[in-house]
Order: sequence, then structure tokens, then C-alpha cells
Amino acid sequence: MSAEMKTSELQSIKQRYNIVGNCEPLNHALDVALQVAPTDLSVLIIGESGVGKEIIPRVIHDNSPRKREKYFAINCGSIPEGTIDSELFGHVKGSFTGAINDSPGYFGVANKGTLFLDEVGELPLATQARLLRVLETGEYIPVGATEVRKTDVRIVAATNVNIRQAISEGRFREDLYYRLNSIPIQMPPLRERGEDIVLLFRLFALQMAEKYKMDRVVLTDDAKQLLMRYKWPGNVRQLKNITEQISILSPERSITPEILARFIPQDQETTQLATIHKEGDHSFENEREILYKILFELRGNVNDMRREMGALKKKMEEVQGNKQVTAEPLPTTQLAPIQPIQPITPALEDAEAEEYIEPEHEPENLNLNDLGKQMLEKALERNHGNRKKAAQELGISDRTLYRRLKQYGLEK
Repeated sequence: MSAEMKTSELQSIKQRYNIVGNCEPLNHALDVALQVAPTDLSVLIIGESGVGKEIIPRVIHDNSPRKREKYFAINCGSIPEGTIDSELFGHVKGSFTGAINDSPGYFGVANKGTLFLDEVGELPLATQARLLRVLETGEYIPVGATEVRKTDVRIVAATNVNIRQAISEGRFREDLYYRLNSIPIQMPPLRERGEDIVLLFRLFALQMAEKYKMDRVVLTDDAKQLLMRYKWPGNVRQLKNITEQISILSPERSITPEILARFIPQDQETTQLATIHKEGDHSFENEREILYKILFELRGNVNDMRREMGALKKKMEEVQGNKQVTAEPLPTTQLAPIQPIQPITPALEDAEAEEYIEPEHEPENLNLNDLGKQMLEKALERNHGNRKKAAQELGISDRTLYRRLKQYGLEK
């Protein structure tokens, strides 16, 4: 294919799917999608959240021999772990509570078509094993069934997590990764797309003006430079939200850097990029920091309890001493001497009123359930109840956070 034909075909695809931008990484991703579309090879789309990964599987399906068959987009991270096997592979009547009828599942319904598995990195390991079998043999067994069923489905998967790191941490099967990654497609983050950012702003502003019958907002040259210097951690989705906010809330239609700065988040956590570690490497800095904070709080509570118990012990000894002096002596054969009441907690039985000296080593008998619960509470508190940000801070998936919230009774 000549360069002119290639460019013409790319422009046609962009117009059809309303894709805006001319940066080389975006053009390359679309070019690979068009080349792989006529085949049945599995495709893995890699990119940050909000970059528009969902466009690629649509392009692949619509330009493939399966284009007249069914296409399903499934967000693997939004399906509860207990029901995801049933959703994907179906179930038979009576296989679990609520299974009142047979269900073919997505792999049954999408036979001859295409399945887009978004956030595939969130799949449980057991489901990953089932998916690997389908990819290799086209066979699967519905939940509760005994008979093997066949399906012919094209798989396009996407992920915003570091699959290599997930493999090293035992959260993702390496054999499934290689099976899905027959053809990798990398979607560029918005911060690397240069002037595409301004073109996208113009598109979103025009859409808002047409939708709400208002004048379109326009960026000054200096504002364009500020827009392109911003990190855009939320990528295209964040740019669209900010453009909509400016269109509705700004009384001025000519947007200067000063006006734009009021809508772009200025806090460091939002504007800075997340630290990227080498493949196979995992940082536990956040977890350690949280644990240290909790342990320091626990130490403070233990110190206060020791001081209070020591003071209470001395007062009780003084009261008992006064009673022994003033009361008439009782025959020793009738009543045993009164013993000072000891604290119930074994760790505090030797408590004194003096200042407690911390041990060199951490206590080994901390209740891990309590510790985990406090970690979740602290993470949610720091992120103002935002579960997604709390999960990112703790280095766990949204599904794992939800499960632990339910386990500790913190779900609301």
C-alpha cells in the first residue's frame, strides 16, 4: 500500500469513528489495527485509563470478516468476582442460587463474532485459566455443566495495568499474557500527543456549543501552550470534562491562561505523573508508610493505657492499704488477705506509671485484620472516600478493595 493510500485510509477511519489527532503514535496504532483486522489473531491494547482504547476493537471488528456478526464490549473490572465466570461462560439451571434458567454467557452469544475484554488484568486467576482454554481450543464449560461446548470468538483485550508486574506478583498468568499478546497495540497518553490536545479541545468546545446553543470557547495562543504543558493524568476523558466545565462556567469566550488555570487542577498529586518502576519491580513505599503511621498511633494508645493502668494500680493499692490500717483485723482462718486487682490484659500486667520505653522491635502479635481495616479507613479518609484513588494508593485493584470493604463491614 502506498503512503498516499495509507494516509487516505487512516483519514477515512478517523472521520468514521470521530477520531481527532495526527500524532505518529496514534496513526501507528490505527495502522496496526487495520492490518490485523482481517486475521483472527488476538490483540492486546495497552494504554492508560482514558486514552480511548475502546476505539481500537471497534475498528478491528468493523474491518474484519466478522463485521456482520455480534460485537460485545465487556468491562472485566466491573463484574463481581463471584459472577464473572457465569457472565462470560454461561451457566446451567440450578448451578447456583438464582440460576433459574440456562444462560449461554458472552462466549456463547458472541459465537462467530468479537469480544472486547476491557481491563483484562482484573480477571481472577481461575477465570484466566478458563479464558486461556477458550483461546487455545475454542472450548469451554458453563458453570455447573459437565459437557464441553465450542465457540468461535475473536478476542481483543485491553489493560491499563503493567501486566509484566502483575505476572511477577502472581496476579496474572504468564501463558495467558503471551496468548493475548499476539499483536500488541500501544495507545499513547494525551501528554505525548502534542498539538492533538488543542485539536481535541476545539472538538469538545464545538460539541458543547452546538448542544447548548452557545458561543464556542476559544483558546488564546498562550492558553494553548499551557494546555499542552499540563500532564493530563486523566487523558482524553479529563480534557473533555475540563472543556465542558469551561464552556458552561466561564462567562468569557476567549480563554486566557489565567482563566484556564482556574479549571486545571493545581495540586501536585493530580498534575504529576505516577512513578513508573521497572518491570518485575514492586514498591511497597505507600504500604510501609501507612503501616508506620498506624503502628505509631497504636504505640501512643498503648503508652496512654499503660500510664492510666499504672496510676489506677497505685490508687487501688493506697485504698487497700488504708482499709487494712483502719479496719478491725479479721481472723486469718476466716478470710484470705485481699490481693491487688491485676489488669486483665497480659501485655499490661507489669505496667508502671513511669514513661514507657519502646522496644527495639515491632510487636509481633498485632491483629492483622484490625491493621488491614485501619489501612483501608486511612486510605479512604486521605482520598475523601474515593475508592478508586484509595485502591491505587494501596496498590490493589478496585475489586479487591470492594471485597475488603465488605469483609471489614466498611461498605456503605
